[in-house]
Amino acid sequence: MYLWIKAFHIIVMTSWFAGLFYLPRIFVNHAMATEPAEIARLKLMEGKLYRFVTPIAWLTIASGLTLWYQMGAGVGGWIHAKVALILVLYGYHHYCGMLVKKFAADQNIRDHVWYRFFNEIPVLILLVVVILVTVKPF
Repeated sequence: MYLWIKAFHIIVMTSWFAGLFYLPRIFVNHAMATEPAEIARLKLMEGKLYRFVTPIAWLTIASGLTLWYQMGAGVGGWIHAKVALILVLYGYHHYCGMLVKKFAADQNIRDHVWYRFFNEIPVLILLVVVILVTVKPF
């Protein structure tokens, strides 16, 4: 059963990250948009993607906690670092939700350059998490 949960975890984790990679990219485009029809389309895309990805985030966290429970107590310190990074990632996810609401209310205050940098945060977290899970440095 452990391997089935692990496979499911990898699938939903990949899906969550896909959403976290794409949503801020939509923010970049939205911050540059000037045409009302384009702005309306981007608002719709942002809202739908966020609502789609949020349950996937929960499934990722739930399956990850299940795996952690099944691994037992002697896993190592790397798992604590991974969990801390996932908490940061979920905070990022939540902040994206706040940005979706700001864009929907036409209250964005940041430019497209800021969103280009903001877009890189999940990439860096993924890089560190994959190293932690694969190498298990501590």
